[in-house]
This record gives sequence, C-alpha cells and structure tokens, in this order.
Amino acid sequence: MHYARGDAKAYAHANMKGIWAAALTPFTEDGQLDEDGFGENVRHWTEDLGIAGLFVCGKQGEFFSMSPGERKRCLELAVEAVGPGAQTIMSCSDQNLDVVLDLARHAQGAGADYIVVHAPTLHFVHEHDETVYRYYKTISQAVDIGMALWSHPDSGYLMSPQLCNRLADLDNVVAIKYSVPRPMYAELTALASDRIQVSTASEDEWLDNILELDWKLYLCSSPPFLLQTAADRRMHDYTQAAFAGDAAGARRISESLNPVRDALKRTRPAEKPHAHQKYWQDLLGQVGGRVRPPLLELTDDEKAATREAFDQCGLRV
Repeated sequence: MHYARGDAKAYAHANMKGIWAAALTPFTEDGQLDEDGFGENVRHWTEDLGIAGLFVCGKQGEFFSMSPGERKRCLELAVEAVGPGAQTIMSCSDQNLDVVLDLARHAQGAGADYIVVHAPTLHFVHEHDETVYRYYKTISQAVDIGMALWSHPDSGYLMSPQLCNRLADLDNVVAIKYSVPRPMYAELTALASDRIQVSTASEDEWLDNILELDWKLYLCSSPPFLLQTAADRRMHDYTQAAFAGDAAGARRISESLNPVRDALKRTRPAEKPHAHQKYWQDLLGQVGGRVRPPLLELTDDEKAATREAFDQCGLRV
C-alpha cells in the first residue's frame, strides 16, 4: 500500500481515476491458469492501451471457478505486470467471510492498491440494510487497504443509495461499482461523491456520466481492452476529450465506435459471454484462452459469425 488507512479516501480521490478494466483470466487447454498469457495481457492493457487500473478476479475473471490460491496468484501476477502508473484492485468477493478476509489481507500485503467486495447473497433475508452494513463494516475494520463496494443484481437485491451513503462514512471505503439503473447511481453521486468515487460498468453510459455527473472513474468492465488496440484507442480518446471539456469532440469519437460495439454485442451468445469475449481477445492478438466449467465454449459457427463481424467493424488492429 502507498498510503495509511486514514489516508485511503484522500489517496483514492487523487489517484483512482480514468479508465479501469475488468480483467478476463486466460486458462490453458487443460484448464490451468495461463500465467504467461495473463502477464502479457496485463502489460498490453496498461502500457499499449493506457488503461489506468485493472480489476482482478472479478465476475469477468471467473473468480467463481478459481481456488483462493489461484486468485492470490492472479493478483500477484497483475501487480508484477502493470505498466508504470497503473493500479490494481483485487476482487475479494466470496460467500464465505473468512475467504474474503484472507484474500483482502493477501491483497494488502501483495501490493494491490485497493480491494473490491460485492454485496453477499442473503438467504431468507428481506430487509437487507443492517445486515449488509455490518458485513462491510466487519471487513473495513479487519484491513487497512481501501475498499470498493459492489452492488449488482446477481446478489438478489440492490443496495439502496441511502445504504451506500451510510457505508461511505467508513474510514477506508473509497469507491463503489454500482451496477444499477442510472437514477440510482445519479442519486448516490449527489449524496456521497464527496467521500467515495461512484461508478458503473456500462461503457454506453460512460461519456454521459463524465459530462453530466462529472465522473472521473470508469469502474469497470472489459470494453477498454475489447474496443481498443494499440493503433486505435478511441475509448481513451473520447474520455480525454470529455475530461478536457470538448463535449462535441468526445461525442463524435464515441459515436464512431458504434459499429465496433454493435459487432461485439450482437454476436455474443446470451449464455457464453466469457467465451465470446475471450475469442474476441484472440482476434485482437491478446491471449484469450479457455473458459472453465460450468461455462460453455463457443461453437465453430459462433466463432465464424464473430470473426466476420470483427473483420467488418472498422477496429484498426
């Protein structure tokens, strides 16, 4: 860590900015973690694409199929491989609190900049707020590293803006990945942006959130390394134009990416997002690799359709 616990909010406010990406995890043909391939991807993402930070071992990274040891190793590889100035945030999400705390302490010791923990699935619970508050408070008190909250529909409920605003008062809570409808994250921005960075994973909404909500952080999903190449960094370019106040220029650049967005979305089978994105990585020259069970691989026909759309989308490779 580059800061003391009491400085976590100030450090994140000054440094947790720009485009962050949720890393996919490449696995070999026999299902092992592809350490060399992952390191190669991390270097490309942070050095060639200029991505400011990496979200390691999240849902995109198939953490649910990985052992705690593999997740720790993945974080270590990311910390070793990030380019100059890039940062890391490790997902410590798990239903078992002991696993969450073990991963969080490892991340703190291994040099991660922050951790992120998603709201737990709660069984037979209908009034979630106090349970979720005590859950995050327990984690916050157990570690010094800055922590991001994460609310998404997969938990079976969404954390309210009011609950998130209450959690924003915890000493080392520094951000939230808020995968909710726009009115909810706009409300939380108004309530809590003086204490935490509010963000969401939708690249489609990122430009509007810079211009209308004064957001400085995209946290985060896979578009930063699926919509861009070393020769074609239009997401980076429209972001910088928006940060500089050039709304019209930013909008023009962003709209030029619509054919790429369309090709990526319309060829993605509903039940195979990980495999589809990994195949897209292969087409980009990155290391995609296999998915792990229970996830499904693409069929040859699905690959052919994706390849055709990729070749016609106008992304310069």
